[in-house]
Amino acid sequence: MHMGIQAVAALIQNANLKGFFTGKIYKGDLKKVCVPGLNCYSCPGAVGACPIGSLQSFLSGLKFRFPYYVVGILIFVGALLGRAVCGFLCPFGFLQDLIYMIPFFKKNQFVLDKYLRYLKYLVLLVLVILLPLCIPLTPAFCKYVCPSGTVSGIFLALADKTIRPQLGALFHWKLIVLLIVLVSALIAWRPFCKYICPLGAFYGFFNKFALFRMHLDTEKCVHCHACEKACRMNIDPSKNPNSMECVRCGDCVRNCPTKALTQGFIPPKK
Repeated sequence: MHMGIQAVAALIQNANLKGFFTGKIYKGDLKKVCVPGLNCYSCPGAVGACPIGSLQSFLSGLKFRFPYYVVGILIFVGALLGRAVCGFLCPFGFLQDLIYMIPFFKKNQFVLDKYLRYLKYLVLLVLVILLPLCIPLTPAFCKYVCPSGTVSGIFLALADKTIRPQLGALFHWKLIVLLIVLVSALIAWRPFCKYICPLGAFYGFFNKFALFRMHLDTEKCVHCHACEKACRMNIDPSKNPNSMECVRCGDCVRNCPTKALTQGFIPPKK
């Protein structure tokens, strides 16, 4: 079911469908509103602004302005949903899910997995906050890393041939980053979400107290580890159901034989 919700969410956030054919970016009033997921402002279909891009835009301005609006939106969404945004509302997460469905060699457990998880927090601190603060007009994450932005650039180049000659070395570098992410997504589930995404890192801080959360009935849990085996984010929901890494995909809930795990805004009645 979550794939269907993701598809609808991606369509809503990219409802300017004619932009994919004309190469014209929507610049109406809705573009002033941040969407919850990672969806590039420059995507020809985008009808809203990316919260990470908006945050960097404020922080890297020639005159410092605290991003009250963007931070407020992020805190509100985080407190309401936590990383359920990653599981249900992020278009780039949806793209990774589609790629993972392609038959290929699969491996979700890596030797350095638990250490690589910290990388996304470093990306949030350094590329999204510190570098834009220190270097004016430099949204570092968007400029040097963001694969969602690269996908948007590809769409623009396909629709508008006048853009193609302007794509230089920096775009080629980002193509390499995108290619690494997409190939990784063939092998491991959601590698960008696990290791790199600063938006997922931010929302993760809210997982333990967000209104939409996991609920574990310890009386029903028989410690069979079915939920742990089903979890493609490599966590054990029976020990830490509201881990910062959980994206609320629901795989553990569907695979729990005793229905000890549930998710939602309201705990189930015992």
